[in-house]
Formats: sequence, structure tokens, C-alpha cells
Amino acid sequence: MLKYAIRRAFLIIPTLWAIVTVVFFLIRSVPGGPAVAALGTYASEQEIRALEHRMGLDKPILVQYAIFLKNLCHGNLGKSLITQQSVAKEIAQVFPYTLDLAVSGMFLGILMGVPIGIFTALKRNRLPDYIGRVFSLTGISMPEFYLGIILMYIFAVKLNIFPVVGGGDLGKLGSRVYHLVLPAFTLGIAMTAFVSRMTRSSMLNVLGEDYVRTARAKGVSERMTIYKHALKNALIPTTTVVGLYATVLMGGSVLTEIVFSRPGLGKMMVFAVKDRDYMTLQAVIVIFSAAVFFLNLVTDLLYALIDPRIEYH
Repeated sequence: MLKYAIRRAFLIIPTLWAIVTVVFFLIRSVPGGPAVAALGTYASEQEIRALEHRMGLDKPILVQYAIFLKNLCHGNLGKSLITQQSVAKEIAQVFPYTLDLAVSGMFLGILMGVPIGIFTALKRNRLPDYIGRVFSLTGISMPEFYLGIILMYIFAVKLNIFPVVGGGDLGKLGSRVYHLVLPAFTLGIAMTAFVSRMTRSSMLNVLGEDYVRTARAKGVSERMTIYKHALKNALIPTTTVVGLYATVLMGGSVLTEIVFSRPGLGKMMVFAVKDRDYMTLQAVIVIFSAAVFFLNLVTDLLYALIDPRIEYH
């Protein structure tokens, strides 16, 4: 497994390079630029050219690309074209907020989704199953930003239980958790719908297998049959869904951060697009892409932990 993990890790490098290259040339083909965004549309041509010269944007695009790759290989993400601050430093300030949101949303999705899926599978075509189906269909159909607005209106505006906006004080765990509750449930409920639906389907397939019927015929307790024999095999397709939806969760965090005005990579990326801040946008996309690749690798490795029969070569 270790050799497989190392090989997959090395395969990330060319894929990441391809993504960065496409983004580098694509965002520079869009009309406008950071100089225009910084000075405004009424700035003179001379002022725009002078600012572009200070930013280094008057160099040939291939030269800019070579400089960018050289800096990236040395771990230098460059400076923001708008704030003139280190992009790495700005990312370090907001990354914990995005990590909090993604991890907590995934945790809630798994924590609620798996038990709901098991329970509805055991109560097939009965009232709990119908309620579970309606819940999962609603969660899948409702956009995260709309769900976030509803939760904000009920629990922040009307009940005044949780804060409306912000991410809390980074140095205080209680403040971070307090500001995280509504955004985390916004992502967690959507993921719960996906996980519960897949867990239910997988459990129904597994419960009809011969080894489950054999275990019941031998007098094995229902709890042991469900949780030792059936659930372990049912978790394999569920793990796939969790890994795939975790990447969707990264995208959902962008809208969630905007709705709740949370600091984070998503909000940072949106403003970088608006201001044509090439360096910041490229760096954020590199971080997001690396996170997606890492999640896919972890998902693959989890298969072997769940089912020892799976081997990697």
C-alpha cells in the first residue's frame, strides 16, 4: 500500500502542473486586468500601463509563465497584485477557516448520514423509510446557499442563537466553533442526504446476500449480523460517495463562505476573480486542487482498511 500511495503522490505533480498551466493562460485571456481593477475603469491608459509595469504584467506571457513556475517550484506563491502582500501569508491566515468548515461538514455528513441510511434500510417501505427518502431528496435538491440563508434567518435573525456573519477569533476555539455551527450544518445536511441515500441502497443490496441469510440461519444476533457482516461490506460504495462528495464540498464551501461572510479560501478566490488578481487566484486553485487529489488518495486507501481483500499493486 505504501508503494501505491507514493506512486499516486508522484502522479499528482503532472496533473497539478496541467491544471495550473490551463488556469495561468485562461485567466490572462479574459478582458481587463488587475491594473484596471485597481485603478478603476476611468483610469487613463498611461496610468494603467505604469501600474502594469510595476506589477510585471508588461513582460511577454511566456516569460511570466516561466517566472511563475520557477517560483512555484521553490514554494513561492508570489505576491498579490492588488494588496502587494505575500499570497502564502494571506492563505495561511484564512486556510484554517476553510479547513474547519470542510472537515466539520464532512464529519456531520458521515455522522448523520450512515445511521440514517442503516435505519431506513432496516425499515424499508415503512414510515421511517419514507421520511428518510423525503429528507434525502430535499437535501440533494436544495442548493447550499439557499439552505444557509434559511438557517441564518431562523437561528440567527429570528432566534438570535448564533451569529449572522464572521468566522470567529482564530485564536479562540470556542469562538470558532460558535461561528462554525450554521455553516457546518449547511454543508453537513447536504452531505447527509447523499451519504444516507447511498448507505441505504448499499445496505439493501448487502442484506439480500447469501452470507447474511446464512448468519441469520445460524442464530447470529441481528445486531451482530447488521454491524459486523452487512455494514462492513455496505461501507465500500458509501466510502466512494464520501470521497467524491468531499470534492463537491470544497466547491460548496465557496458559496457558504460568501453567504455567511466567513474568511476562507473560497471567499478569497471570488475576490481574486473580481479583481483579476492572477497570483492569488492561481495560488488558491493550486491549494484546492492539491486538497482534491489528497482526498481521492485517502479514499482509495480507505478501501483496503475497510476490506482487507483489496490489494494495491
